[in-house]
Amino acid sequence: MAAGTPPPLGPTPLPVFAEEGFKEKFLRKTRENPLVPLGCLCTVGVLAYGLISFKRGNTRQSQLMMRARILAQGFTFAALLGGMVVTAVKSRK
Repeated sequence: MAAGTPPPLGPTPLPVFAEEGFKEKFLRKTRENPLVPLGCLCTVGVLAYGLISFKRGNTRQSQLMMRARILAQGFTFAALLGGMVVTAVKSRK
């Protein structure tokens, strides 16, 4: 038997993290991946403009904006996936 002090029998203490509120978390996530909020704003802007065009009776412009909304949503989704890939690569290093 090896001489020495035995390891502690009790549970090891968990690390303590600082409390992070909504504002701090939002700002941190925006700094990590700024393209996602930008894509969300673009999507909402195009959607609002499309709905306004629809209400005014400009169906051609409304259809064009709904197609642009799909593109903006695709951009947002691609930015979200890209951010997840970058985060995963950073965590491996």
